Amino acid sequence: MDIIATLAEELGLKPAAVQAAVDLIDEGNTIPFIARYRKEATGGMDDVALRALDERLAYLRNLEQRKEDVIVLINAQGKLTPELEAEIRAATQLQRVEDLYKPYRKKRMTRAQKAREAGLEPLANMIIMQVTPKKGGPLEAAAPFVTPEAAEAGFDTPEKALAGAADIVAETVAEDAENVADLRAFTEGTADIVSVAVDAGEKTPYEPYYDFAEPARKIPNHRVLAIDRGEREEKLRVRVRVDVEAAVTRLGSRWPRRQGPFAPILDAAVADGYKRLMAPSLERELRARLTVRAQMDAIKVFAKNLEGLLSARPVRGARIISLDPGYRTGCKVAVLDETGKLLDHGVVYPTKPRHDVAGTKRELARLVSRYGINTIVIGNGTASRETEEVVSEFIAEQAPELRYTIVNEAGASVYSASELASQEYPDLDVTTRGAMSLGRRLQDPLAELVKIPPQSIGVGQYQHDLDQAELARALGNVVEDVVNRVGVDANTASASLLGYVSGITPAVARNIVAYREENGAFTDRGQLKKVPKLGPKAFEQCAGFLRITGGDNPLDATSVHPESYAVATAVLERAGVGEKDLAQGGVPDIAQRVGNLAALADELGCGFLTLFDIVHELEKPGRDPRDDAPEVVFSRAALSIEDLQPGMELTGTVRNVVDFGAFVDVGVHQDGLVHISKMARRFVKHPSDVVAVGDTVKVWVEKVDRDRGKISLTMVEGK
Repeated sequence: MDIIATLAEELGLKPAAVQAAVDLIDEGNTIPFIARYRKEATGGMDDVALRALDERLAYLRNLEQRKEDVIVLINAQGKLTPELEAEIRAATQLQRVEDLYKPYRKKRMTRAQKAREAGLEPLANMIIMQVTPKKGGPLEAAAPFVTPEAAEAGFDTPEKALAGAADIVAETVAEDAENVADLRAFTEGTADIVSVAVDAGEKTPYEPYYDFAEPARKIPNHRVLAIDRGEREEKLRVRVRVDVEAAVTRLGSRWPRRQGPFAPILDAAVADGYKRLMAPSLERELRARLTVRAQMDAIKVFAKNLEGLLSARPVRGARIISLDPGYRTGCKVAVLDETGKLLDHGVVYPTKPRHDVAGTKRELARLVSRYGINTIVIGNGTASRETEEVVSEFIAEQAPELRYTIVNEAGASVYSASELASQEYPDLDVTTRGAMSLGRRLQDPLAELVKIPPQSIGVGQYQHDLDQAELARALGNVVEDVVNRVGVDANTASASLLGYVSGITPAVARNIVAYREENGAFTDRGQLKKVPKLGPKAFEQCAGFLRITGGDNPLDATSVHPESYAVATAVLERAGVGEKDLAQGGVPDIAQRVGNLAALADELGCGFLTLFDIVHELEKPGRDPRDDAPEVVFSRAALSIEDLQPGMELTGTVRNVVDFGAFVDVGVHQDGLVHISKMARRFVKHPSDVVAVGDTVKVWVEKVDRDRGKISLTMVEGK
């Protein structure tokens, strides 16, 4: 298989671009670096296309290696034929290679293997080929095979010999690669997934699946994951329901048919091969494939949600009182300046049992006055609703210029109790760290959320049921892509954030922090080369993504890579401006000043795509792509679920996207669900085609179940 040609065809790319991308990956370049700084070679592939190529490349290389391994293993048995080798080499899927290898795989002693060792394979071939005995019937044909060796193995009568031969036939039928492929397709196309309750009287979240059946080809991924979990928790019994008679008939039709004396034995052996050997395996395979499909889809949705969350717009200039609500232990308070620096901290008790509302309002007033607070942040966990009511009253009574918002607490406790948090703030207790984290999530979501394991951020579904290694890999890729898309300030970024920069390992990230603490702020990108373990290759990969603001060279504050500084300087000269203009906000009309970019690229000896990116960056240096994200929706008056009425129009923020809809925060503590059927007047294949985490959307209340705390919303007015 020509892997490059296959990738080009599958992904709709030019072979030369694919070859260049593969070469760059093999040389150890990161995906963000290739996507941003090697566009000429790859034809402008972005990080999404490059990751798809990288994943498929790994699969195809694994496929080729497995083919070679299988060929060697079969050849060692002396059973490799030119035809079989050609079939293996022509395989385009690992499943096909394994199907072809199955008859030759070493396995425990089976009934068929025992019969083969007793010399009954020629008799099995007579059954398969429907040979008519020269005289008598099947028993007479089997008699010569009752040898002393066969008898010693337990085949001491013609009847037992026939039974042993039939076992060989059953296994031969069941292990034939073409049979397996055909019956696998039949199973996938016709089987139902069926579940019943272990205890029909027990109230569980799995009641919708207590008497459930759905075609495997249609069952949506979220139902697969729900059924899998119900089975693991021993609340459901799950099976694959197949039309056995139709499957046996289909399998039997694949073999020569004659109305001879061996016909009934062949029919019985085929049925046995399906029921005893094929069906259990194919049904397990089907369940496994559905689970893998559902998990991969859930991981993709999780990754897309995480990207939206990390790409949320920072709230700049926010001086914050951050409140982490609680009952018995009170509400933790952290006061932060615009940069996230802790100014003050303490505890107030706005909720039961102490219910010191007056004292809470006095403390809020003191902090607002002393520190010039303009924003209050409230965590959405325990006691959030009651705390929000007090804050809303305080704003209405004493500080109408203030704004407040609710932030998702998911993962805050994980961070506050982590070793990282202990290293960052050794003198603060866990609760204060948690409150600080909530406030900083508003100021700079990306910088704060990278400190938390992505799995703990809470923007997925069934996340604990997923392949954790694959989930971690996918989410890590998302964080890496977003961090490098945004860029990182080398003088202020934490080691956690630096560790996601292209080419920088966690150890090197810690070394960068240690270097600037010992030597002061970086004033030139070239100083990064002095950081221990940050060698030439790492510098090449990371330099363009690390920003140095106010340094010796204004280009260091941009995404222009040092390797292109000469080109950038020439562009500035052509435009008639100096580097100092970059530090004053860039050159908005530089594209008009330099004229034809294609001609200029030829003149400067650089690629057009590279030059285009440089000019775009010089227009507005260090531009944060997150500024295009929706603004945070702030509140000034608290609502409760009691205030909601059907038909009410609200503005909300999308907090999570799942297969069946989206959860929207409308300011009442409990997120409302917009079902996929209520997202548009047209058919919607997946909610992520309409909304993303962080989007601001207009919704209408459709139904409120106050007893269960559930809110149904619609994005279609009048629906």
